[in-house]
Amino acid sequence: MALESIRYRRGSLSVLNQRLLPERLRYERVDGAERAWEAINGMEVRGAPAIALVACLSLALELAAGAGADAGDGTGGGGDGEAGAGVAALEAFVEQRLRFLLSARPTAVNLSREAERLRERLRGWSRSPGITAPELRERIIEHIEGLLAKDREDNESIGTHGARHILSRVPAGAAVTVLTHCNTGSLATAGYGTALGIVRALHAQARLRRVLCTETRPYNQGSRLTAFELLHDRIPVTLIADSAAAAAMREHGVDAVVVGADRVAANGDTANKIGTFQLAVAARHHRVPFYVAAPSSSCDPALASGDQIPIEERPGQELTHLQGLCLAPPGIDVWNPAFDVTPHDLITGGIVTEWGVVPPGDLGRALADRAAGGQ
Repeated sequence: MALESIRYRRGSLSVLNQRLLPERLRYERVDGAERAWEAINGMEVRGAPAIALVACLSLALELAAGAGADAGDGTGGGGDGEAGAGVAALEAFVEQRLRFLLSARPTAVNLSREAERLRERLRGWSRSPGITAPELRERIIEHIEGLLAKDREDNESIGTHGARHILSRVPAGAAVTVLTHCNTGSLATAGYGTALGIVRALHAQARLRRVLCTETRPYNQGSRLTAFELLHDRIPVTLIADSAAAAAMREHGVDAVVVGADRVAANGDTANKIGTFQLAVAARHHRVPFYVAAPSSSCDPALASGDQIPIEERPGQELTHLQGLCLAPPGIDVWNPAFDVTPHDLITGGIVTEWGVVPPGDLGRALADRAAGGQ
């Protein structure tokens, strides 16, 4: 059974506290948007898709409990003025909660993209003739609940496309070694994963020799989470230090580097966990194809390049301490960005989305074509 980062049924939401892994497997109850904000900001839940899902599901949880109601939010019998007031109150409540949740972590774009999609749907629904606030509430909840299944479907498509592309570059029947960074699997999504979705697809075809996963300092999402997840699923994995990646490419015959993304600009520049940029540089030197695996919800066509991506900076204590143990002298100055930007020309394998593998330079046009086609 695969690990779950999110457990949801209507009226109930809990998340796997990833700060406690691998020592403890504990699910924490999320009872509303405030608790979701804390879980996201405090890294109990992380990964761009999972952040978006937990935030949106916390809103659905509040709506299912009746939040956002006023005198007009009844079951019928009121005048048009009362019904309109109930719809307006619900719209205002949803907007307020979305703005609050968006402040939890700024770099990952999935949440802002899902928030904008919900706003667009909400504007259309609220203008439907005769719609009542209870009907609108139900439509919002059902839309949010549908995001879970869609995320997993998108991840499985990413896995299929990415595995096929990697295997097209090696001899027929050959097994491949993949190097990955941070955590991009079931723990970062609704299930299956993005970069680890490609790993799972390769493994399912018996074409995966081994995964090399970096420890991913300073928060150790590779050693604490990716190694844990792959061992749990009995996928062959070797843990390496971040600083061993270039040597591993030279000594272990790495066939592809596959990473995730928190935001992809229109030109293909990609923000991902700090350390990704240097992996791309090392991959270019060793002529190893470098792939970014991300759902289209991680792509931000509003940003022309990676220079415009906001980069979150985390507390210095994450670098100076590890599980309470001091690793550095007190008072040392710390620079601790959570992400870096990999220029598009270093993404030599391509950007893997749910609708295929796209050369970074073609991403902007591909996004525009999909938007024009209503997909």
